[in-house]
Parts: sequence; C-alpha cells; structure tokens
Amino acid sequence: MACLDTYGYALTCTDEAGRAYGRGVLDLLRLRSGAVGAVASSVVLDPTFALGHATVALLGHELCAPVDIAARMTDALRHASQATVRERSHVHAVAAHLRGDSRPLVRHLRAYPRDAVLLSTAVPTIAFAGVTEVPEEAWALVEAAIPAYGDDWWFLGLLAFVRQEQRRFDEAMDLAVVSLAVEPGAGHSAHARAHAHYETGDHEAGLAWMDAWVTGDGAATDSLSHFSWHAALHELSLGDQDAVRRRYDAQLRPERGLGCRAVVDSGSLLFRWALTPGATGVPDITAVADAAGRDVLERPSTPFLALHTAVVLLATDDRAGLRRLQDWAARHEHPTQRDVVSPLAAALAQLASGSCSAAADALARLAPSVPRLGGSDAQREVVEEARIASLLRADRTDEARVLLDARLDRRRSPRDERWRDACRGGDRHAVVI
Repeated sequence: MACLDTYGYALTCTDEAGRAYGRGVLDLLRLRSGAVGAVASSVVLDPTFALGHATVALLGHELCAPVDIAARMTDALRHASQATVRERSHVHAVAAHLRGDSRPLVRHLRAYPRDAVLLSTAVPTIAFAGVTEVPEEAWALVEAAIPAYGDDWWFLGLLAFVRQEQRRFDEAMDLAVVSLAVEPGAGHSAHARAHAHYETGDHEAGLAWMDAWVTGDGAATDSLSHFSWHAALHELSLGDQDAVRRRYDAQLRPERGLGCRAVVDSGSLLFRWALTPGATGVPDITAVADAAGRDVLERPSTPFLALHTAVVLLATDDRAGLRRLQDWAARHEHPTQRDVVSPLAAALAQLASGSCSAAADALARLAPSVPRLGGSDAQREVVEEARIASLLRADRTDEARVLLDARLDRRRSPRDERWRDACRGGDRHAVVI
C-alpha cells in the first residue's frame, strides 16, 4: 500500500519517512514545536523524498527556521521526477513561491485542496504570512476547500480565522469552540478565538481565556510568544501598563530565543506601547533589533516580516537602515516588496527624520495597500498607529481623532479613548525616537 499523508494523498517515500513527515505535518497544523525537526528527519530517512525536501525549505523560508533553503530546494527538484503528479505540483509551487511567485501555489490548491501544508501557507495566520495580495483572495481559497474537509478540526480553525477577518465574529467563535472541543490544543483555533475576542473589544474575557489556555491545553504550542502578544494586546488596550510590563519581562523578551517572532511580537508590542498616552518605562527595543540581526532587518524574507522590521528600524531611529530597506525592497522581484514595503520604509524614514506631515500623507496613500503585507488586521494596525503618531507630531489632531473614532466604532478600547482625549487636549505624544 502506498504511503499516505495526513489527508490521504500518496507520498513517494519509505514508510518510515512518511510517518516522520506525517508527525511533522500534524505538529505544524497543531502549531506545536517539533514540526521542522520531524519533517527534516523524513528526508534523512529517505534522501529521495522530494516533498519532504520542499517542505523543509518552505518552513525555513516562512518560519525563519535554521535551514539551508537553497540546498533543500535543489534536492526537491532533483528528485521530483520520481514523485506523483501531486507531489511534483507541490514541489514546483514551493519553488515558485520562494522566488516570489505564488500563482502556481494557488493553482495547485484548486486541484489539491486537501494539501493542508500549502493551504496553511496560503492563508495569513499565526504560522504563515499568506500568499495572496488581498484578504478576499485567501478567503476564497478557504471557502473553496470547505467540501474537501467537512468538519475536520484543523480546517474549522482555519475557517474560524477567515470568519473573524470577515467580521463574522459569532461564527468565528462558534467554529473555534467546536474545533477546540475535538482538539483542545488546536493552535489555529485558539488563534482565531483570540482575534475574535480582540476585535470585539472583549478584552477581559479574552485575556482570561488566553492565560488559561497557554498554561493548559496550549502549553505545548510552538510560538507561544504570539499568544503572549495577544494577551499583552488586551492588557495594553485596557491601559494596564504594569501588566504589559510583567508579561513582556516573563514571556516576550528577545533573550528568550524567540527568533523572528521577537521582531513580529516583541518589537511591535514595544512600538505600540511607546505610542500609548502616558507610557512610561517602555523597555529598550534595541534588544529586539540586536536579536534579529542586520540581515533580517534590512533583507526580510517576506513582506509581512518586512513590515515589522521597518517598525523596529523606526523605533531604534535607524534612518540609514530604513533607507537600505527601502532601496533593497524597491529592487525586489516580489511586487509587494516593491509596491508596499519600499514606500512604507520611505514613509517611516520621513517620520524618523521629523518630516511628520509628509509621513502622515505617505502612510495615508499607502493604507489601501497595507493588507497586501499579509498577517492579520490586529498586526497591520501598527501602520495605522504610526500614521496617527505622524499626524499628532504634525499637529494635525483633528485628522488623528477621525482615525481613532473609527477604531472605537469597531471595538471598545480604553487605550484608544485616552489617545482620542489626548487629541482634544493637543497632546503630541507620539513615537519615542
């Protein structure tokens, strides 16, 4: 009998390698640590396993895992001719994605919707930045896959994330709860629930649930720092800076070996904390920049990571670094790097240099394109907050208040209420740089 993957597709490899690959995929879908190691062991057990090599390369690219991405893709392409048609399509989709062209991956999913690794890659969630230019394109991929998965616990969590992005929060919560009842440690489902709590301003209940989950059913989850970030975002929204400080010290310091998540989670939290009216004692974000390293900051692997490296460069007043990121992205083969990341870095460089009104205008022009960066609404809000800070620094308080009123129309946030009140008082509190 042919070796099969988690969702029934044939694998061209030894049974032992297939079992290792299956363990790795389940860890990935559960968001548990060990996914990269298990998938990597599959190609040690069977060096001709093309799909295994491609998946290791993909995880290295997306998760900043310590992987020789080029070598793994070379081996994947070398052995792909021995594989099934589906596996060959998967390998070539990954190769194109790593070059910045995700169209083959999208076409692959139309033919093979139960390829959970690539469907997970395509949708911007906690693990991956996504491959589509606008959220609606990612939603369509998930909607089209509904008949293929039925009530599968992992897919319900993915669908829950889509539903909260569509602002169908009650449906998102229901789907997440059903999924978690089947698989209590389901990371994607917990993540969707976290977003539903945040986007509805349900900060107290969301914080209580998250704190219980990360120390209980979710304790084995990889990237727990992101769930800590969600908890800290509730605390920040409630204006409880002491709680944010305690959580940062205990769970989000970059010295904890968070890898790229230090930039995405710790860096963005410190930036947003520093913007908060009355913020005091915000830890030095330089530690985040040092942990990331110059290569990650100025040559980030994905547009989503680039968004966060640009924020860290701004917060450390690294104007030269922002200019280098701008120039590098402008020459990139990926259109989102060229069209969105490069002008974003330029706008933040203007803010850093004191051209705040020009920065605010540039960020306003860029706003419709920000979803192309990937990630979630809650993560991309950091760009809007930089724009608010620019407006305040430029004494354009009426415009800042309009943005804050719109945020408060979406959800309750004592922090945003204080920020709006500061606008009325002419408070120019903005980025600490």
